[in-house]
Amino acid sequence: MGQQTGSVTGPDQRAVVARVPGAAGLGLVPPPTAPVVPGTVLADPDWTAGLLRDRAGSQGTGDRRVLATVWWYSLSSVLLTPSLAGLVTGLPLSARLADTAVSFLPGPLPIAAVAGPGSGDPAAELRDALGAVIAAVAEAGGMRERPLWAVATDSLANRLLALGRAMGEVPRATALAGDLATAIGPVLPAPRYEDVAGQRFTRRASCCLMIEVPGGSLCTSCPRRPPEERHTLLEATAARM
Repeated sequence: MGQQTGSVTGPDQRAVVARVPGAAGLGLVPPPTAPVVPGTVLADPDWTAGLLRDRAGSQGTGDRRVLATVWWYSLSSVLLTPSLAGLVTGLPLSARLADTAVSFLPGPLPIAAVAGPGSGDPAAELRDALGAVIAAVAEAGGMRERPLWAVATDSLANRLLALGRAMGEVPRATALAGDLATAIGPVLPAPRYEDVAGQRFTRRASCCLMIEVPGGSLCTSCPRRPPEERHTLLEATAARM
């Protein structure tokens, strides 16, 4: 991948991790031997284009739009986690790319992110960081930015939901989504949730395009599914939780 750095750690994120059960599984604790990339590299369209070419073989497609969307689907979830965990725990962590490092597994697949202390304005930090990376991904993928912003809003909603579940505070965590998105600005679609059989799920605005990867399929909550079918599948998922 290039542009690797040493492991990034900090007392602020460690304090957040101590408050979030299962923090490692949420991408808040990087594997000790995983390669680390500084967040600023994620906004480089040339670096991103090279990474998409590297992933084309394992993804089984050369379609730049599909490769870019699938990449952003996985990256956005990891990239957003520290700042959202800081918001939920009340211990602010930065969303600035300059304060962030992302760890990767082979693939390359983003697995965890570590960030420094936040400025107290997470919406402004997220607006700048998301805008910079989305611009790079859109250029590398030869596509419009708007679908990538829709992926970002679903990642934001999903991460807050996952953090809420981990902490046993789903209503409080998910209640943060709307105000945060509004503060980020209209370029980010409003995050939405739906309650099915006593469980809360993200009502997605985007398709990750995994259906267009060989062997891929529609996600359970994919907006491409008919509403009745999606509801039935979510009921089955809720029954297993």
